[in-house]
Amino acid sequence: MKGLSLLLLLGLIVSCVEKRPSNKFSNSSLVKIADFQDKRLSDSLFQFLLSRDPIERAEAALAFASIQDTTASTLLGSLLLEDSITEVRANAAFALGQTKGFGAVNSLIPALNDSSPMVVREVLEALGKSALRRDLDLLINFDAQDSLTQEGLAWAFYRLGLRSLADSLVVNRSSIFLRPNYNLQTRLGAAHFFNRGIFSAAGYDDNLISATNDVSAEVRMAAVSGLKRLKSERAFRVLQDILKSDKDYRVRTNAIRALQGYSFEKSKPLFLSALNDENVNVAIAATEVIKSNVTSQSADWIKSVTPKMNWRVRTNLYEAALSFDSNNARIEEVKKSYRISTNEYEKAALLRALSKDISSFSFINQELNSAKSLVVKTTAAQALVDINRDKKFPSALKTEFTELYLRGIEGGDPGVIGIIAGALADYTLGYKAIIKDVSMLEAARARLSLPKDIEALQPLTDAIAYLHGKEKSKPLSNSYNHPMDWALVKSIDRNQKIKISTSKGDITILLFVEEAPGSATNFMDLVNKKYFDGKLFHRVVPNFVDQVGCNRGDGFGSEDYSIRSEFSRRRYKTGSVGMASAGKDTEGTQWFITHSPTPHLDGGYTIFAE
Repeated sequence: MKGLSLLLLLGLIVSCVEKRPSNKFSNSSLVKIADFQDKRLSDSLFQFLLSRDPIERAEAALAFASIQDTTASTLLGSLLLEDSITEVRANAAFALGQTKGFGAVNSLIPALNDSSPMVVREVLEALGKSALRRDLDLLINFDAQDSLTQEGLAWAFYRLGLRSLADSLVVNRSSIFLRPNYNLQTRLGAAHFFNRGIFSAAGYDDNLISATNDVSAEVRMAAVSGLKRLKSERAFRVLQDILKSDKDYRVRTNAIRALQGYSFEKSKPLFLSALNDENVNVAIAATEVIKSNVTSQSADWIKSVTPKMNWRVRTNLYEAALSFDSNNARIEEVKKSYRISTNEYEKAALLRALSKDISSFSFINQELNSAKSLVVKTTAAQALVDINRDKKFPSALKTEFTELYLRGIEGGDPGVIGIIAGALADYTLGYKAIIKDVSMLEAARARLSLPKDIEALQPLTDAIAYLHGKEKSKPLSNSYNHPMDWALVKSIDRNQKIKISTSKGDITILLFVEEAPGSATNFMDLVNKKYFDGKLFHRVVPNFVDQVGCNRGDGFGSEDYSIRSEFSRRRYKTGSVGMASAGKDTEGTQWFITHSPTPHLDGGYTIFAE
């Protein structure tokens, strides 16, 4: 086992002493397939789709799930309909769903009659990703007789819900899948349908409320999130009971968020109680709801603040108070807390709170220009933009903000540039009428480079185009720049584990080098270089993810290379480890661990460990 320690992240490496079993890349053909996938060489992969070796056909079909080349749809469709090997057909179905398009749908529809439930399961979800409205009857009327096809249909409906294609018939069938006689994955798909789908849930109270008592906490938490749609007295009482009785903090966290669908004043006692929940994530979630639902009583929440409170809870309450009542005494209290804090993330949160007070812009701008912490610096930039976007922002400050924005960009920090450029490109803020000379922005762009600065280059390029009166530029993309180290790939145990030591305890992860060789090898290389030593989990979202690996600490950091996205049929569940990205093929050093199933990430973010 390799060891890796984190200060709130990482450090020690202990080499394996036992004999390593080989991984699948001792097979030279599989190396070629993975390498062609990594280089996005569709033409070179076609030969393997026609191979006599079923393993090669299966691997090549799956490779196109990452490449997503529509020119491969016809050949993938032939595999799906004609190949004798179940795994090949299932991989082809998954790849077609990832690729989408007219050709993919035409290949998927006949495969609904496949003899293998596993293949049909993949076909159904793939159609959920790609089918057009005219094809919906095929899914709505599909007769799922076994647990695998029921599961596939539930996730197909989930995909339709994400795409705003769920009509009343889809909603009705999804509600039935919530019942306890269906398997876990079917119930989970249905619960997430009601959690994230775009449709009206009125009239489906019974099954959704019943699902909040599911034996699986993962089903309960998704179903509980769906209760925000119902807005009924009955559903409110259910949420109230869950906050008192459910043992899983993630379910309670989602119950707090679901209260956003109900009267804030009515929910206030529940939020106050949640501030004292035994798990701090519930309290943090409560304050995040509080600060996003400002009312005449928002300032009263400051009375709940105590010095011993978790700093995220305390700063969120400050932000809630200042959103409604920014009196001088309170502003000075927040500034005092800022000055004495030694935690850069707490200081950043206090700046966010001050952004609710327009008069604090000078203080915030001073921190933008003087702070050594990049976390504080980029948060200060975002706080200024937030002040600028406030409906009460006085037009008299527009000229002054133009000057401080340009000074911020001239400072050269990519994180600051990306944030400010986003404001300059926002037509509602009106900077096109003020900024006539963009030479300074063009000079800043010339100092940035791909792939490292993509998150700054894209908004800056958009801002320059907008200020020039041109159409929005095409999305930037990273060219191939980081070939895989095949010697390192082959040296990694197919069951390689890594121990991460943190201030909260140890985490052990299992690498999936055979499924995501580029990502797993990149991670192992960074571990060997001690890249993660001492780095912080810069992003922790209750019941979503913990994210780490940023060399700046603010989420804008990366190195001067990128790796390719790698998608498999594996799905995000509790404890999945995925690569953070700014879009397909932009991954680098940042990664995250999920707290619970996050199906909206499936097929969009690489899973390389768990």
